[in-house]
Order: sequence, then structure tokens, then C-alpha cells
Amino acid sequence: MDYKKLSFGLGLFSIALGAAELLASRRIARALEADGKQGLIKAFGGREMLAGVNLLARPAVATGMWNRVGGDAMDLAALGLAARNAPRNKAVWGAAAFVIGATLIDVLAARGLDRSTGNTLPDRAGRTAAAA
Repeated sequence: MDYKKLSFGLGLFSIALGAAELLASRRIARALEADGKQGLIKAFGGREMLAGVNLLARPAVATGMWNRVGGDAMDLAALGLAARNAPRNKAVWGAAAFVIGATLIDVLAARGLDRSTGNTLPDRAGRTAAAA
């Protein structure tokens, strides 16, 4: 599997998801029965967009993928709180299932990059060792 291409694709996905969170935060909050949390959803959208830009800039560096995994953990924690407040809300459980699936893909890509490139971090010149 080409983990660099997967990482790049996940970067594009992150940008699209982040844009949706920024542009539709009110609608997302309403669906999750989390009215008044639009600012938090926008913050998560900004974080997602930054993660995407990072992956597009350096798709062979595993750190960017591990950052996405950390963001997934934050998303799951927030969805856990939403599920506690609205345990019968299908949108909350659907979002949680989606994030769990994304987390599995992110971990697969991060571990694959760790193994295939050996580049958890870029070198001082901003390149990965495999590209050097």
C-alpha cells in the first residue's frame, strides 16, 4: 500500500471536513443536539483544516497522521459527551461510528508511514529522509 498517497488523500479529506465544520457549524450542532456549541465545532473544523494542510505539505511524515489520530480522540471525547446528553440521538452515534472508522484508517496510515518511510519527523531542511 502506498501510505504517502493515502496520507495525501486524507489531507484533502481533512480540508473538506474542516470546511464543512466551519461552514455548517450551526446545522451540525442542531443535529447533534448541542445547541450553543457552534464555536467548539468551528474550532474542531479549524484544527481539521490545519491537519489537512500539514498532510498535503508533508504526506510522507508520520507525525501529521499521528496528529490526526489525536484529533480523532478529541472528536470521540466530544461525541461521548454529546451521547451522554442525548443518548438516543442517531446523528451522534452515526458521527461516532464515522470517527471510529476514520481513526482506524488514520492509525493504519500512520503506522504504515512509520514502517515504510521511517520518518516520524522531517529533517532540519524540511525534507523527509526518504526524499533526501
